[in-house]
Amino acid sequence: MIDFTVNKEGLQHNIEKARENGIIIPTIKQMQHPELIPEQIKEKLSHTGLWDVDPVNLFRITWKNEPKESGGLFREIPNIIELPSALTGVKARIFAIVGKWFPTGCHKVGASFGCLAPRLVTGQFDATKHKAVWPSTGNYCRGGAFNSKLLSCDSIAILPAEMSRERFDWLSKIAGEVIATPGCESNVKEIFDKTWELRRRPEVMIFNQFEEMGNPLWHYNVTGHALADAFEAIKGEKDRFAGACFTSGSAGTMSAGDYLKEQYPNLKLGVGEALQCPTILDNGFGGHRIEGIGDKHIPWIHNVKNTDMVVDIDDEDSQRLLRLFNTPEGIDYLVSVGVERELAEQLSLLGISGIANLLCCIKMAKYYEFTENDVLGTVLTDSADMYQSRIKELAEMYGEYDAHKAELDHNLHILNLKDDNMLELTYKERKRVHNLKYYTWVEQQGRTVEELNALWYDTENTWDAVHKQAEQLDEYIEAFNKEVGLIGSLS
Repeated sequence: MIDFTVNKEGLQHNIEKARENGIIIPTIKQMQHPELIPEQIKEKLSHTGLWDVDPVNLFRITWKNEPKESGGLFREIPNIIELPSALTGVKARIFAIVGKWFPTGCHKVGASFGCLAPRLVTGQFDATKHKAVWPSTGNYCRGGAFNSKLLSCDSIAILPAEMSRERFDWLSKIAGEVIATPGCESNVKEIFDKTWELRRRPEVMIFNQFEEMGNPLWHYNVTGHALADAFEAIKGEKDRFAGACFTSGSAGTMSAGDYLKEQYPNLKLGVGEALQCPTILDNGFGGHRIEGIGDKHIPWIHNVKNTDMVVDIDDEDSQRLLRLFNTPEGIDYLVSVGVERELAEQLSLLGISGIANLLCCIKMAKYYEFTENDVLGTVLTDSADMYQSRIKELAEMYGEYDAHKAELDHNLHILNLKDDNMLELTYKERKRVHNLKYYTWVEQQGRTVEELNALWYDTENTWDAVHKQAEQLDEYIEAFNKEVGLIGSLS
């Protein structure tokens, strides 16, 4: 569970710093229901840019932002994109909620908030002396650095050297320090090794998304609620919420699936990973190109016991579709086969991991033979805005694009998907995957066997308890804001 022990000295420093810098912290409840946000904050948001480094943008950590780059407020339901059968090739309805309209252009800003906020409002993290370290395979350290900047905290971002140039360019302007570790998306151990090196520095505090329970707390309570709201908004009279798939990454988003399975007990929850690194599927390893997910280990915060299926995605599929969705020739081809042009032109909302999430849903729909009354949901972590350099690289690798290549990509990398490289997880298979945590977290990261066993055998006092701590966190946030004394004084 999340520790809410108060450090009075650090808390007082944080209160003073928040007062000096005009910082008010949003609650989890406000992220679920932004209509609860005070009117004076909405007024300031109405003339603040989405990408501005302004503390008021903390209140835009919600799936319900208006899709505007400046001055946007909130919608009643999340931003949704539904992928039609003409694109997917399956009868089932597939929808996704859109991450582009978060500050930083990615939903990881929410996960990092969930990790930082408990320590900030209890004073465990002292903004006058600590630096927040954000180990990541890409977007999490962006979100962490952004939140740190908004909250007037120093930050250190860690990510693999082979991540897209856009990430490094952006971080160089926001983070106090940027560290590139060797390797690609799947080189998570190298990131962990760097965090152990940094622990020797007395001023640093590590916020490891792969083990911080603030990550699943945020996704369960915010992303899970948003997906349920989205389904209820689009469902037909006979529709059922049949499945949800999320690529693993830190596995934080998987806890949104925990919420959905409580609300829709027959829902199947799938976890995706790269076929080139099939750790969950068959204890495998390797490098891959699906930016936004990490492998060769099982995240501590993955509630494996509640996961029904693993779906492996070939990274070549995600790369080819990135090009299909982001070229005029690709858009024109999709329109020619029945995709509405307005929808086709929105496919740039899918980043590389979002494309992988879509492919996971398609494969799940084929495996379970879902019908037109079955609905599958997922998330778009970020958008193609993060990967323009990758699109240029693909053009250099494969030459100019045309309608014939678009047709090949659509047929080979979507319509021809099979239900191979998937595994429906039995109790024994789930336990096998859970036990893989031992090698990372007990042998390398200092966790105990007793803690590991508790995650499997004592769900009431682990996962269920963490999910319920949102109310406790909100109480601490409200007390913090009261002491800061700025509510009602924004101009």
